[in-house]
Amino acid sequence: MKKTFDAAISRLGPVLDLIDVSPEVVARLSSPSLSVTVNIPVRMDDGSLRIFEGHRVQYDMTRGPAKGGIRFHPDVSLDEVTSLAFWMTVKCAVVDLPFGGGKGGIAVDPRGLSRLEIERLSRGYIRAIADLIGPENDVPAPDVNTNETIMGWMADEYAQIVRRKVPGVITGKPVALGGLPGREAATGRGALHVFGEWLSRQAIDPGSLRIAVQGFGNAGYHFARIAVENGFRVVGLSDSRGGIYSSDGLDPVKVMHHKQTRRELKAMLYCDSSVCEEAEHEKLSPEQVLEQDVDVLVLAALENQITAENAERVRARMVVEIANGPVTPEADRILADKGVTVLPDVLCNAGGVTASYFEWAQNRAGIYGDEARLAERLGKVMEGQARRVFDLAEDKQIDLRTAAYVLGVGRIADAMHATGTAEFFANGTP
Repeated sequence: MKKTFDAAISRLGPVLDLIDVSPEVVARLSSPSLSVTVNIPVRMDDGSLRIFEGHRVQYDMTRGPAKGGIRFHPDVSLDEVTSLAFWMTVKCAVVDLPFGGGKGGIAVDPRGLSRLEIERLSRGYIRAIADLIGPENDVPAPDVNTNETIMGWMADEYAQIVRRKVPGVITGKPVALGGLPGREAATGRGALHVFGEWLSRQAIDPGSLRIAVQGFGNAGYHFARIAVENGFRVVGLSDSRGGIYSSDGLDPVKVMHHKQTRRELKAMLYCDSSVCEEAEHEKLSPEQVLEQDVDVLVLAALENQITAENAERVRARMVVEIANGPVTPEADRILADKGVTVLPDVLCNAGGVTASYFEWAQNRAGIYGDEARLAERLGKVMEGQARRVFDLAEDKQIDLRTAAYVLGVGRIADAMHATGTAEFFANGTP
């Protein structure tokens, strides 16, 4: 398999055939502006010292400060983080936010650390990159295996370093520390807005669909929860350990409650804080969920989940990408030949960064809203930009991913052209 970044950057090829941009735009989008690798020493609970490798990439900042999450995962690498920063650059432009793209991560399995060790690691990472971040130049956020508590520690560490409170340095914080009510659900909620807009456009009844969600973490859970609340039927759920399937439908809230208390997925007829009654369900491996006979497959785990090796076995007629880069370019072509519609990541999962933008703006202005206001604003942004992508795809007769990239890269190119290119300067004075 190609390196993740090689695959990510290959997405530009079809796009550049459809828009007229300076060669300088291509050159600037072909590699990151800044990449940093740091080694973070952490004193463990047993008194030993471990060194953890971390990364931060600022891909392009032509449209504004870099924006992108920080993930804790054993497979974090500079190649992966660079790919994620590239996707963030395009994503922010697709939904027309005044941000560039960034990303960060630490190669670690947080499940093997105590809470105190995770706090030390989180603060050590911020000490290592403090000179790079700030409300005007790079604004991190949560990602895989990080959450509002970790963002709170990071924001506090930054405040101690610069000796003043700077709530806008990091988004996805606890509400009590300047976070935004409802931010945690924004990625899943935003994807559902895009999905619903597409179904409305195709005159498809949501209640008629069978949906499977691969990746029952934060984004996948909130997508499934809100979908069921709105009349959808979720029949399959999976996390990194396994999956479950029930043709009668699953209750994501009850399943998540059981997962958090028992560390496994179970279909529940009834569940509260003390009593759980299990329902009949089919057990699946995480890989089998990808191949279930469903109408819609929601990918909310990690990148490179559908590849040339398993794309032929995908039976869903629609794929919704909440994860970053879950379908490889080779798999994209196979799915297209099979007539599978793919709602692309750079549109579908932009709800998180859109909510982060609202949080960042509120932190800087000192004027705060409530969860209902966030949901309303998020819906307007996601549905409005989704319509732009869908219209563009229809007008140019191209797939939805290409249309999203045409929209996003076109906006980035406009910003780069506005600063002047060789073509501009060759024409003499302004």
